[in-house]
Amino acid sequence: MTLQEHRLADERVGRLLFNLSAPATVGMFVMALYNLVDTIFVGRGVGALAIAGISIVFPVQMIIMALAQMIGIGGASLISRSLGARDLPRANRTFGTMLVSMVILSVAMAVAGNVFIDQLMAVFGASAAILPFAREYAQIILSGALFGALAMVGNNILRADGRATIAMTTMLISAIANMILDPIFIFGLDMGVRGAALATVLAQILTVVYQACYLFSGRSSLRLRWADLRLDRPVLFEIVAVGSASFVRQVSGSVLAVVMNHTVRIYGGDLAIAIFGILHRLLMFVAMPLFGIAQGLQPVAGFNYGAGRWDKTRRVLRLANIWSTVVATAGALILISFPASLFGLFTHEADLIHDGVAAIRIVALSLPLVGFLIVGATLFQAIGKPREALILSVARQLALIVLALILPRFLQLRGVWLAFPLSDSILFGITWALFRTQWREFSYPPRFVCTEEI
Repeated sequence: MTLQEHRLADERVGRLLFNLSAPATVGMFVMALYNLVDTIFVGRGVGALAIAGISIVFPVQMIIMALAQMIGIGGASLISRSLGARDLPRANRTFGTMLVSMVILSVAMAVAGNVFIDQLMAVFGASAAILPFAREYAQIILSGALFGALAMVGNNILRADGRATIAMTTMLISAIANMILDPIFIFGLDMGVRGAALATVLAQILTVVYQACYLFSGRSSLRLRWADLRLDRPVLFEIVAVGSASFVRQVSGSVLAVVMNHTVRIYGGDLAIAIFGILHRLLMFVAMPLFGIAQGLQPVAGFNYGAGRWDKTRRVLRLANIWSTVVATAGALILISFPASLFGLFTHEADLIHDGVAAIRIVALSLPLVGFLIVGATLFQAIGKPREALILSVARQLALIVLALILPRFLQLRGVWLAFPLSDSILFGITWALFRTQWREFSYPPRFVCTEEI
């Protein structure tokens, strides 16, 4: 048993969850911060239409993320369970299959996206005024899709290996590099939104280089051979099966963003698209620490489930739910208490700030529920139950899309914002029902019960 496997098996779950979640949380927090800063630079340096332009491109980025998360999270679950079962060859085959499949998918995405760039932007909601900004940003983001996808997959591999601190460092490198390059390209070189996109891609390249240096240095538990760099069909099928929930969630999120872009433009014009773009980044700023907790949870739950230590799985789930709920509630209070100041960071336009304040106070109402929703979805992915994870992924997005299409007919733009807390409430009920069923299963461990205290 390697040192890392010994740690996952024997360390107290409270300390283990903190040690794995804290670096991931810091890294995700910094990543969210640089997305905020990126949008602030674009808003201050180019204007509200430029913010709307990068908001139009966001569904494209979500599709890239969907492919990367499908491979990354699905593969990470399989790696964690393989390490828990002490099947290192299977873990290594998974590693190789993840890399090869991600290269193929991201290159295909980049080529197809650039060929049909204008049609894609029109479908995603770009008006004639927004299209030039969206096109410039999308061309560079698509061209660098390979590096963004590999960076995300690499982070999942590192966390599955229990190397949360290294994963955090990779995110810090990307975030810091992006925040340094943004003002240089946007203001110093007067490149506008193209500069923002170029800064993002260069930061991702640095991240991939750092990850590769570590993963192939011999310090990782994984030992990739040339023979592992192939598409192992059984492994790929399991990766896709487990990761399909993340893929569907991200793709449905992309569809949701398209629906939102069109809907808010109908009821609020191009300015409303900018509001939605800012609002989404503020929400992600709050949600990123929750994903950090979930990423710390995944290897612990996956390893101990694979090892048959279901009592430890229960303990870590209980802690993760408490921590994520506290963080989500604190985030909601901040957004509701200081909305004008937050929107004022991005723009001086009074109308945008006024309408943004009204929107954020509605959307933030259900944030305290989101921590439990993220932990619930992570649990089913970690233990290799794709059906339940897929249900949770689809339900929220579907409810939000349906409500966003129906409510504005009666409540205008306000109806779009009300769709968020209502859909979260619906998903909470579904998650609770599935979670309780799984919790009962954990009450009957198949091998033995670990008696250590948290």
